[in-house]
Amino acid sequence: MHLHEYQAKRLFSEYGIPVPAGQVLERSDDIAGLIGASGGPAWVVKAQVHAGGRGKGGGVRRVEDEHSLREAIDAMIGSRLVTRQTDAEGLPVNCVLVEQPVSIAREIYFGMLVDRAQERIVLMASAAGGMDIEAVAASDPDAILTETVNPAAGLQGYQCRNLAFALGLEGKQVHAFSKLLAAAYRLLLECDASLLEINPLVVTVDGELLALDAKVDLDDNAVFRHPQLAGLADDSQEDARENAARQHGLNYIRLHGNIACMVNGAGLAMATMDLIKLHGGEPANFLDVGGGATAERVAEAFKLILSDKKVRAILVNIFGGIVRCDLIAEGIIQAVEEVGVDLPVVVRLEGTNVEQGKMLLANSGLSVITADGLTDAAQKVVGAVKEAGQ
Repeated sequence: MHLHEYQAKRLFSEYGIPVPAGQVLERSDDIAGLIGASGGPAWVVKAQVHAGGRGKGGGVRRVEDEHSLREAIDAMIGSRLVTRQTDAEGLPVNCVLVEQPVSIAREIYFGMLVDRAQERIVLMASAAGGMDIEAVAASDPDAILTETVNPAAGLQGYQCRNLAFALGLEGKQVHAFSKLLAAAYRLLLECDASLLEINPLVVTVDGELLALDAKVDLDDNAVFRHPQLAGLADDSQEDARENAARQHGLNYIRLHGNIACMVNGAGLAMATMDLIKLHGGEPANFLDVGGGATAERVAEAFKLILSDKKVRAILVNIFGGIVRCDLIAEGIIQAVEEVGVDLPVVVRLEGTNVEQGKMLLANSGLSVITADGLTDAAQKVVGAVKEAGQ
């Protein structure tokens, strides 16, 4: 679960990580208190979306007076911000974070994440802060400094000092940096976060450390343990179909093709998409109905993929192990009758009650293309799309 910058900074403050003073606004009419508190003379307005690269996308603006402040807020709120981490539609901006500018001496990158391969928490730092850290890592891997935490011992002071010295920090900055890292490590553990990132972590002209930006991702599987954090989720930043799928216990990810897939099992779903690509098609989604799918859940899944207007054909690929093929067939029939569909539908059923499932589809009166195997199904659905496009 992603957090907005302002939400992450509130968490930072609770754990003692220094952040600039700021205020979240949902409309420009609320700036009176902000102006009274800070007095200006300048502000930085930052669009709050779940994506990086906001500055290059026009989502971070420095303004020098009240009129420009109102203009910037009005321009951002209600718009959709497109960055290198969004699709062409961008993400909606529902609020902005307004802060006063900071006098910066230098910028540092700091990140902390759960490395699944090592089964360890890894700290990362770089003197190349404020830049696209992915590009830095690709072009100059030695610029990324790392420390791996042993879970039995926890974060050690010498690891914090190693990074501080390597970054060129001096005097009281070393202690401040070590204190910041210890607070970040505690936050990561206590909030079940999978990622914490500060880019940039700045050294001000006064020699103080300040988290100028903040990114925190929480582990979705652990959010139930933190009801106070679960309420920070912002569904407006997620795809509407993906949100609807979660409510029905479905695993759905929207893609950009035109062949919708409905499959049971994540591995089979990925294999299905690979075969569609292999035979010249483009999958429109990843959709796993799960091993315990009911007819009702299948119907909801079918309606979900039909709501995508780019879809030109549908491939249903079910291996009936835990879930029975006749239940899948009932769900398909139920969904088509409720929603109506004039698209080609290719169905490949195999496993438990496969004959009953095929019989239900055959007697349903629906125009369904049956397939004998996965390759046959992929070829038929790709062919149906090409034929419809002619």
